[in-house]
Amino acid sequence: MKALVYQGPGSKSLMEVPKPGLRDATDAIVRITKTTICGTDLHILKGDVPSVTEGRVLGHEGIGVIEQIGSSVTRYHVGDRVIISCITACGKCDFCRRGMCSHCEHGGWILGNTIDGTQAEHVRIPWADTSLHAIPEDANEEAMVMLSDILPTGYECGVLNGCVKPGDTVAIIGAGPIGLAALLTARFYAPADIIMIDRDESRLDIAKKLGATMLINTSDGRVAEKAMSMTLGRGVDVAIEAVGAPETFELCQSIIAAGGHIANVGVHGESAPLHLETLWSRNIIITTRLVDAVTTPLLLKTVIAGKLEPKQLITHRFALHEVMAAYDTFGNAAREHALKVILSCA
Repeated sequence: MKALVYQGPGSKSLMEVPKPGLRDATDAIVRITKTTICGTDLHILKGDVPSVTEGRVLGHEGIGVIEQIGSSVTRYHVGDRVIISCITACGKCDFCRRGMCSHCEHGGWILGNTIDGTQAEHVRIPWADTSLHAIPEDANEEAMVMLSDILPTGYECGVLNGCVKPGDTVAIIGAGPIGLAALLTARFYAPADIIMIDRDESRLDIAKKLGATMLINTSDGRVAEKAMSMTLGRGVDVAIEAVGAPETFELCQSIIAAGGHIANVGVHGESAPLHLETLWSRNIIITTRLVDAVTTPLLLKTVIAGKLEPKQLITHRFALHEVMAAYDTFGNAAREHALKVILSCA
């Protein structure tokens, strides 16, 4: 089968690799119909994720059709259409029972990390009963792909960890796919204002269409000054960091109001300053989180009900054999005006 294979920092190739087979009774083999590229994949290619070794098939998002199931799989059958969760959960260990599936003792974020992932024609899904979600009959397939990772990530790591509530002023730093997913799901809680901060004017325009009430372009270096002016010097109640850079984490600290929440979502490949000398007395809560994907069923219901439209985040479409061009497009998002790309398998 064809698959996108990591070959060390800065290197990847579309290759022929063996089709996966069942290893455990809890496995399923899924034929991929649609997948996508995540910002985390770009971090892997930079060498920021040392757990990913050469020869790994990348990708942790997608949908497909079940072709084989192990003898212990009871919730799904051959022929079922399913969403593949970015987090593999055994459903039985202490972490899973606490809702921290990202730290599952037998799974967690393993697809495209420590086992082969979804940017391929087929993928093996361990613990299939608790790591897949059935796709409703009339659901839009492209929208379903967004439920693998970015929607639960933006919602859980940004909105829920940030404790967004009615009347809040929320700042989202980074108008990429994750930041926009946080924007879409923050609107569930009726914040008074959502300030979107980015250097890409086209992404800010999209954020405005999706519900941002105020925009700040970072290009003039006066972001904190503008944010404080917009909040009459008070600061924001919730700052969601959706970039993964030291300067954006520092920005959150400079614009947060007393008693506010800083919710880090971005993947950080280097250390970021924490200014306790100014934060210690201000009742600030700082949270970090790897998505647990426990909210996927809830988000699926909102999508099916038409209350959430994640298909708006898709800007480009490619066939799997065009994956190298897809990476070039996604990796040069500002130049290409790219958000999420869809990779389709025949």
